[in-house]
Amino acid sequence: MRTIDLNADLGESFGPWRMGEDEALLAVVTSANVACGFHAGDPLTLLQTVRRAAAAGVSVGAHPGYADLRGFGRREVEAPPEEIFADVLYQIGAAAAACRAAGVELRHVKPHGALYHRCVRDAAAAGAVARAAAAFGTGLQVYAPPGSALARAAVEAGLPVRREGFPDRGYLSDGRLAPRQAPGAVVADPDEAARRALRMVLEGRVPAVDGGWVELEVDTLCIHGDHPGAAARAAAVRRALEAAAVEVRA
Repeated sequence: MRTIDLNADLGESFGPWRMGEDEALLAVVTSANVACGFHAGDPLTLLQTVRRAAAAGVSVGAHPGYADLRGFGRREVEAPPEEIFADVLYQIGAAAAACRAAGVELRHVKPHGALYHRCVRDAAAAGAVARAAAAFGTGLQVYAPPGSALARAAVEAGLPVRREGFPDRGYLSDGRLAPRQAPGAVVADPDEAARRALRMVLEGRVPAVDGGWVELEVDTLCIHGDHPGAAARAAAVRRALEAAAVEVRA
C-alpha cells in the first residue's frame, strides 16, 4: 500500500493575535511543523501547540524561519550562512524543549517561507540548515522540495529527507512554487487541492500554472495552516487519499 504523510504549519499565532485553524487541522494531519518564535509564534503558543499535537498523536517538527515577525518570514533577509545556522539551531532547541516538556520526540525540521525558498536554490543556506539539524544530534528528518539544494544538503549531512509537495499551491513549469500574487498560485478549493494531491501521490506529477507538467515524487504533503479554509482542504485531501487506498501516516 502507498503511504503518505500529511503535514501543516501550525503554532503561528502570537499572543492574543490568532492565526490558523490549528485544532481542526490537528484532527486531520499526521505531522505538525510548529513555528518557533522567529517568523511567528511565541513561547506559550509553541508549548501549547506541541501539547495539543502530542494529545492528538501528531508527529512534531520544528518550523524555523527568518527573524521577521512583521513580514511573517516571507521577506528575503540577507543573512549569512553562519547566522542561518545559529538561528535554526536556536529554534530547533526551542521546539525540542517544548517537546520534552510534552513528553514527545522532535521528529523533523522544515524551514519556513523565504528561508525555505532560499534553500531550494542556495547551497550555502541549505547547508547551514542541514548542519543545524545534524548538530542537534537526533537524526532529525528534513522536509525539502524534491531535487532541491536542501534535499542534497540533508543527504550530505547524513539526515533522512522527506520530499514535500504542496497541493494548495500552484507550481511553475520549472518546479518552483508560483509567486503568491500570480494567478493560480493559491489553491483555495478543497476538491481541487484533493485532485492535485492524488496526482502527486499516484502519478508523481502536477499541472503547472504556466503550462505543462511538473514531475515530482513526494513523501509528505503540506497544507498551509495560515490560509483560510485550511482545515477543509486538509480534510478533503485526506478523504481523497484514503478513498484511493493510500495510507496517511507520519
